[in-house]
Amino acid sequence: MPGNLFVVSAPSGAGKTSLVRSLLASNQQVDISVSYTTRAPRPSETDGEDYHFVSYETFLNMEKHGDFVENAEVYGNLYGTSKSWIEAEILSGRDILLEIDWQGAAQVRRTFSDCISIFILPPSLQALENRLNARGQDDAKVIVQRLHAAKEDIAHVVEFDYVIINDELDVALQQLNAIVVAAGLRRDRQLARQQTLINQLQKGETTSWPA
Repeated sequence: MPGNLFVVSAPSGAGKTSLVRSLLASNQQVDISVSYTTRAPRPSETDGEDYHFVSYETFLNMEKHGDFVENAEVYGNLYGTSKSWIEAEILSGRDILLEIDWQGAAQVRRTFSDCISIFILPPSLQALENRLNARGQDDAKVIVQRLHAAKEDIAHVVEFDYVIINDELDVALQQLNAIVVAAGLRRDRQLARQQTLINQLQKGETTSWPA
């Protein structure tokens, strides 16, 4: 049975990355798609785990050959997701999660129409600003730009299947995991996965009931 494809988007600073990492640590059925990017790695990031860090030339060559299911430019850097890798993993039965922006999510929907999309919101704009400042990764000018961009991002919340308010990480994690678990329990998947059991139940097969 093919796996599910989950698309998780959020404005910068909403806590999406922390939430996704917590999900991956608690749910072994889910794998994350590692995107390609031309931006430089941050001190805490590892090539091949957080992103595939590549040159502009390499990225553009991959794009030319149709290697990406989605790609976009964000703050002057290019990002893209491998189409062939996602297809292979889903066919193997794995659930795959994409952590991308709303533009990338729109592109993914055009190829994988049955993907499950989730948007993460901060509890307030003030909380969002506080989180951006606490990261210590951007100067004041960039933070202002990210806050303006966040308003545009949030306007696209209506395009997603599920919405989670990331106020308390533990609560948001429970909600995200609930979506993942529920998706695996949908009727078509359970009918295919549990066909033998369903047939036995329908026939009334048991060692104790009379025939």
